[in-house]
Amino acid sequence: MNTSPSRPGLRAVTVSQVAGNQWHAVRNDRTIGRGYASRRLDGRTFLSIDTWQDAVFDQLAAVMLANQPEPVYTVVDEADRELAAGWQRAGFAIWRRESEYVVPGRLPAAVPGGVAIAAADEAPLRELDRAIRAEVEAGPGWHTMPAEVLPWQGGTRPLDPARYTVAIRGGRYVGMIRLATHTRRPRIGLVAVLAAERRHGIARALLGHALRDTAEATAEVDETNTAATALFDDIGRRTGRSLELISGRA
Repeated sequence: MNTSPSRPGLRAVTVSQVAGNQWHAVRNDRTIGRGYASRRLDGRTFLSIDTWQDAVFDQLAAVMLANQPEPVYTVVDEADRELAAGWQRAGFAIWRRESEYVVPGRLPAAVPGGVAIAAADEAPLRELDRAIRAEVEAGPGWHTMPAEVLPWQGGTRPLDPARYTVAIRGGRYVGMIRLATHTRRPRIGLVAVLAAERRHGIARALLGHALRDTAEATAEVDETNTAATALFDDIGRRTGRSLELISGRA
């Protein structure tokens, strides 16, 4: 169990690792701060800290970082400047910005001529993923894609094609969407279209199909993705921005 005594100026505060992914800051037998490390589906580790005291935050962050192989990440609301400043004091830097959207359901969206919207099969879905991954990595980089879609891409890990809807032209998969429904509001986890098939309304058609029985859904878009930002600015309502910060080199 990792422990760390208080820094000079702090009164009897000890940080202890109480589980593999949890730390407590304790003063006089009272827990005054908690830290958590969570490993996301894409294999990255994200840290979070819950305390009202800057000095306790700094102490928790130092102990947690000493326990985790870099790089590690955290996410904060861009409006929460105090929290962002705390992570930056700990050595984190801004890695990316995301805009958060609410998108109404039952979007009117015509399917382009020659395109069919259908349920996915695993083999051609993997083929589409490999093609889209290559295009994204040649451009902005796959790290700009949503974390939840990363684990199986390009690999052999089993996946559930039922989570995906695809656009098909000429017998080939040219676009895909994933809608997560286990959240409080359905969440658009991914919309991706091959570069040669963009600007024909395929992404809108996929969204219209996926949201046909939904009152509204949420989405997050990396702000370097100008095409996706333009699409969601058009069809949805921007509700906020979040910062993803990194400690250590990715």
